[in-house]
Amino acid sequence: MKWKKITIKTITDAEDILICNMEDIGLEGAQIEDKIPLSALEKEQMFVDIPPQPEEDDGIAYLNFFVEASDDLNMEALLADIDTVLEETKQYTDIGEGTVLVSETEDLDWVNNWKKYFHRFFIDDLLVIPSWEEEEMPEHTGKVLHIDPGTAFGTGAHETTRLCIRQIRKYITKDAEILDVGCGSGILAIVALMYGAGHAKGTDLDPCALDATKENMEKNGISEDDFEMIIGNIITDKEVQDWAGYEKYDIVVANILHTVLEPLTPVIVNQMKPGGIYITSGIIAEKEDFVTDVIKKAGLELLEVTRDGEWVSVTAGKSR
Repeated sequence: MKWKKITIKTITDAEDILICNMEDIGLEGAQIEDKIPLSALEKEQMFVDIPPQPEEDDGIAYLNFFVEASDDLNMEALLADIDTVLEETKQYTDIGEGTVLVSETEDLDWVNNWKKYFHRFFIDDLLVIPSWEEEEMPEHTGKVLHIDPGTAFGTGAHETTRLCIRQIRKYITKDAEILDVGCGSGILAIVALMYGAGHAKGTDLDPCALDATKENMEKNGISEDDFEMIIGNIITDKEVQDWAGYEKYDIVVANILHTVLEPLTPVIVNQMKPGGIYITSGIIAEKEDFVTDVIKKAGLELLEVTRDGEWVSVTAGKSR
């Protein structure tokens, strides 16, 4: 199937009004390209796979609209309608250049196209296989993690995920209780259960995490009795804190940005058992000292700092 891609060059201040006005002529579902920095809330709700140093916002935005290149498409008339909308919008607000570029793309599959770039990989001797690939390699004798990250979460191949998994494997004990804060698609808790943990709980802010985690549990034979999950903010929501429980966890893992670790750490100490382990990542190298200070201020003992590329994991312990 072929699609026409219509790109409008504008400014960030005009994004919303242009998207709204284009809906009036049947153009919906805009793809936005700009360099606006993420808000604190957006960062809090995202997986860590974001550039550590985003480009400076230049005020330019590109709005991409896609229409099926069918026999019924009157491209000339559509472009005329777009020009009319742009001219009318210019009468009451600045839209920048307001130029229009048309290109063509084939076989546009919004949900699945990215999958062709993601293949099986190893985290040390742990083989990770996406759901759309064949079963594990016969010669591989280690454990196998089957995942379907879904469109809302990372693939598990990020450096911070590797760092967390290595630390989980290092500190895991038989029948350990695990809490994964910001669990996404449940990868870290599932791995902990695979390596001997007895029970896990996970929290996340994104409702999509429920389905993504459930699918990965099913793919890896994890029972709902072994891994429970809730949507909510454990930092501010007392109900979520009560659901998680207090002085209960042998390991708490939080693969989250450093800006979230700051308010999270003094709260999560209450969920940890005496002697419990706190594994954090999602930390860019230049924020290492910031996170270690946060951990020390919360009364935890710094145990270890590990690195992978420009990313850092900080592991700490709660005194007995």
